[in-house]
Amino acid sequence: MLRILSWNIRQGGGTRVLKICSALTEFGADIVALSEYRNNDSGRKIRAALLAAGYRFQIVSSAKASDNSAAIFSKLPCNALLYPKSDETYPHNIVAAEYDAFRVYGMYLPHKKKHQLFDFLIKEAQLPTPGIMVGDYNSGKNHIDQKGKSFWYEDKLLELERLGYIDAFRRIQGSAKEYSWYSHQGNGYRYDHTYLSETLSPIVKDCYYLHQWREDKLSDHSPMVLELG
Repeated sequence: MLRILSWNIRQGGGTRVLKICSALTEFGADIVALSEYRNNDSGRKIRAALLAAGYRFQIVSSAKASDNSAAIFSKLPCNALLYPKSDETYPHNIVAAEYDAFRVYGMYLPHKKKHQLFDFLIKEAQLPTPGIMVGDYNSGKNHIDQKGKSFWYEDKLLELERLGYIDAFRRIQGSAKEYSWYSHQGNGYRYDHTYLSETLSPIVKDCYYLHQWREDKLSDHSPMVLELG
């Protein structure tokens, strides 16, 4: 079985970084995709800890130390793909690991800001190589992934589905009401998703959140796990 863990670690991890590293290495997913990764001291600690734990293949961008970006860490050999032309303002928010059978895209899509990153993903979804798109989308389906209707870019998610990508969580969990982030007012939002090519659907074994990590305040987001087998 192959496990992919995606997680928004909140502003690079900060003072929580050692606990974040411990949680990641103990869980031992084959591939880890981080949102809000930063190329600063916390980022260097994450890279060192994961390297020591066997994540020899590390994909990070040239984002500034203060910028939130995306990163992928893999125990399995892969090619690194960076997309500096994916968006003029946010060129480091999508990276990918290319394997023989598929590509894994790790992302951090900005919250309620204009960007072209969804359009980039839609173009990638039309490539012949199957894809797995994981991370913090900062979007979802209104009245389903939140009680209200404040999500931007819902139409882009529907376009991904029209192109043959499926929401792995919904495929496994159906209409379950689970949220990966909560506001100070206690309102829940399912910002973090795993979308993958329909052709990979037969090997999807499970897709779920690790809410305990958020409840333990390792981050304000729950990690998501995809299991393939």
